[in-house]
This record gives sequence, C-alpha cells and structure tokens, in this order.
Amino acid sequence: MSTDRAFPDPTAWPEGVARHVLDEVDSTNSEAARLAPHLTQPTWIMARRQTAARGRRGRVWVSPEGNLAATLVMRPAGEPAQVALRSFVAALALADAMALVTGPGAVISLKWPNDVLLNGGKVAGILLESTGAGTGTGAGVNHLAIGIGVNLIAAPPQEAVEPGAAVPVSVLGETGVRIAPEDFLTYLAAAFARWEGQLVTWGFAPVRNAWLGRAARLGQPVTARTMTETITGTFDTLGEDGSLILKTAAGRRAIPAADVYF
Repeated sequence: MSTDRAFPDPTAWPEGVARHVLDEVDSTNSEAARLAPHLTQPTWIMARRQTAARGRRGRVWVSPEGNLAATLVMRPAGEPAQVALRSFVAALALADAMALVTGPGAVISLKWPNDVLLNGGKVAGILLESTGAGTGTGAGVNHLAIGIGVNLIAAPPQEAVEPGAAVPVSVLGETGVRIAPEDFLTYLAAAFARWEGQLVTWGFAPVRNAWLGRAARLGQPVTARTMTETITGTFDTLGEDGSLILKTAAGRRAIPAADVYF
C-alpha cells in the first residue's frame, strides 16, 4: 500500500536556472542538444513521457509516466575532464533529493560511475553527453547535457537489465512514498545548485569527499568491465580525476571508465 506524503510547495527553485516541462519528447538529452545553442542560462528539461530514452553506451532506458526523466543543459567552464566531474555533482544532488523524499529509514548509496542505489537496488541513473566541444589544448565544452532518470513509481523488470547488474527498484516500491516528478525535480535542481557551487568555489575535493562518504562497496570487492577487459579488485578510493581506484592482484589500478558489478 502506498503512502502519499505531504511535501512542501516547490519554492526552492534555484535562481538563474530555467525550467521547461514537456508532455512528451523523444529524449530529454536529445531535446537538450536541440535547445542548447539557443539557451542563455542553465536549463532543466523535464518530460512526462519519453519515446526514445537511452542510457549509458546506447542502452535503452525504460521510463514510464510518473518516473522522472530530466536533463540539465549548461555551459560549464573548464576542460572536458573537469566538466565530466558533474556526474559526481549530479549523484550527490540525487542522493540529497532522495533522502529528503524517502526520509531517514531508506539506505541511499552511490555506485561508480553514474548510478544511485536505494536499499541496494538501482533507483536512478545519470548520462552525461557533450553537445559540442572545441578543439586544441585547453579547449572547453560548448554545452553539457546531464540526463537523469529516477524510478519514482516503477522500475524495469530484472530481466531487462544485464546479468550481474543491480536490481532495479523504485521509490514507491521500496518506501511506499509517492512524489510527482515536477516536485522531485525541484529538490534535485536545488541540490544540484548547492553542489555545483561547491565544485566551482572549492574544486573537486569537497565533492569527492562527500561522494566517497556515500560510496557503495567502498573497501569491498568489485568487478569493472571496460570495452577491452574485465578487472576485479577491492574498491580502494576515488581518484582526483574521478577515476575508480582498485587494489588488484597485479597492483593498484586507476580506471577512468567502466561498468561496475558486485
């Protein structure tokens, strides 16, 4: 049985950030790419329905109406590697928003590189895409699209995900709490603005420390699968560049990109 919790009116939308709410779109990241050249400020794009949602590495993302499908498009300063650290900002923002919605009884953790877990199951994913980048040394990214999907009311079936991947869960199924996507987006946008301020003001260190404080499987065995190899080791820490640091039988390894299984 679900429990409809009372949530405050959305009044904490961050200043200087725009919001577009659409009934239907192919994907919010695709819409972000189309709108990016015309935007003058960071903008959240939310869709009640997506017809061609996608996840990392081109995987299909199942997103029924009632779940959150949103993308933040922004133009951050810095080189591409620095810009990509927004995945950790987004993860922390999701964790904060999730904690506000679910209350203290839920267990929220962050799975490297881009997932949020609720009671051990995958409840949210993050997809970063550059909508244009300059060339040459020191060149930055023209626009960054941060796509976020949250299973608020429904999760895909286990058979729809890869073997060994985290079991999909929903906020409603795990906690009995129901919240409208528009309201969750307000909490998420406000939290993202706070963590973005930390990153811009103090650099990656406070973001990294906060992320490690919520990291799933820290100090425990994990398996990282890259495009070319599978590496098993103990999740030691997060690198200064956001890479996964594993202690393996062959020594310490820094892994910049992979899918992680445990």
